[in-house]
Amino acid sequence: MDQSLVKEQLDQLTEFFFQLFTNKEGAIPQVNLIHELFIPSGTIICNTGSTPIIYTLEEFIKPRVIILTDGTLVDFEEKEISEQTEIFGQIAHRFSVYEKSGVRDGQYFQMKGSKSTQFIHTPDGWKICSLIWDDEK
Repeated sequence: MDQSLVKEQLDQLTEFFFQLFTNKEGAIPQVNLIHELFIPSGTIICNTGSTPIIYTLEEFIKPRVIILTDGTLVDFEEKEISEQTEIFGQIAHRFSVYEKSGVRDGQYFQMKGSKSTQFIHTPDGWKICSLIWDDEK
């Protein structure tokens, strides 16, 4: 596999993931499209508190669809601001620094965090198999 082509595909996959949650300037969040990006048994882990929260895709999607569409979280945007990607054959890892901002329950916020994403090449192309994140304290 051409490493530069693989890197480009992983860049696109990652950007698409971040865009799924945007509702800034009236954008409609596309959270349910997460299934197109992940393998069916993919996991997402929030490690921002004292105990990690491990989600299946469905467990992750449900509360986010609600808060991104019911007015709880508005003008939300999350974007990658730096990354380091390692590719080995049919697996890859990406360590990202991201920034997110929005208005939650009427209060503006802006913060940074880090995500660690693992990818696997499948017959359907590159997919995410797991993602874990932590926010700056």
